[in-house]
Amino acid sequence: MLKSIPVEKSVGMVLPHDITEIVKDVKKGVAFKKGHIIQAEDIEYLKRLGKDNIYVISLTSSEIHENEAASMLAQCLAGRGVEYLNNPAEGKIALKAGLDGLLRINKESLYRFNMLGEVMCSTLHDNTPVAKGETVAATRLIPLVASRELITEAEKIALASTPVVEVLPLRKVKIGLVITGNEVFYGRIEDRFEEVLQAKAKALGSEILLVRRAPDNKDVIAHEIVHCIDHGAELIVTSGGMSVDPDDVTREGILQAGATDVTYGTPVLPGAMFLSGMIGKVPVLGLPACGMYHKITVFDLVLPRILTGEKIGRKEFAELGHGGLCRNCKVCQYPICNFGK
Repeated sequence: MLKSIPVEKSVGMVLPHDITEIVKDVKKGVAFKKGHIIQAEDIEYLKRLGKDNIYVISLTSSEIHENEAASMLAQCLAGRGVEYLNNPAEGKIALKAGLDGLLRINKESLYRFNMLGEVMCSTLHDNTPVAKGETVAATRLIPLVASRELITEAEKIALASTPVVEVLPLRKVKIGLVITGNEVFYGRIEDRFEEVLQAKAKALGSEILLVRRAPDNKDVIAHEIVHCIDHGAELIVTSGGMSVDPDDVTREGILQAGATDVTYGTPVLPGAMFLSGMIGKVPVLGLPACGMYHKITVFDLVLPRILTGEKIGRKEFAELGHGGLCRNCKVCQYPICNFGK
């Protein structure tokens, strides 16, 4: 129960909530914290903040204050790899990545949670690579006071399925890279794929174990893929040879090497001719030539997900169509952009 009294009569009373001060382009912060005992000298300051009246709070057993609610909401929303300080600021708690990894959001549960109206949780996009300590979500009770029944319903929604917010670690794997194409194999042009993929693997904590080269010959391509697996590769990446040209037989070589569950073609640009499959327990990714000259492609959207143990097939590719068009910005900001979101 809230009761409003004139600020002049509030001396000696305890503030039930933080009072925020906002100065344009200068600061936004707490001027008076919850629990502050109002002093006579505070009155003019409070009036400058637009507080001619102050709330006095008296809760019944069926009601909950915003700070207690925020703590309960954060606890039910946070899954693996998510940390938070149980110290609400202005009734809000930020959820942070507890490790470098891939942010996963249960979008359906998040939607149902936010449909309750008086509770909220905002997040970064699903499948965003995040760094330890980065804020990935925030939650709060919107009114100062609400019913405990509402928080119980919010908890049920958040805990009914997979966590609403979690950060998954990326496996550190040994990658076998098979570079295909007569032009590279016979030294007609300099290969640029290896340096690109070395950098991408390193950025995700993995390493290139073997680099093999093969001409446009499906038998040789298959042999080199098997060679990488036999020598300990936990992930196979092939580069080039994925188009419709008659000399591009990398896809056939992947199939001949024993690939199953193969999905070819994505609604993503750059990366429409990308391939994903499995050779036994080893994922295999076929990267088209766009991976050499575009900074970010579908490969960058898929690889972190593969490293969490996710299996990528037609459904997962189809979902990438919304947001799957890269803007090709002059200065790439990925992943702080709409690509793949």
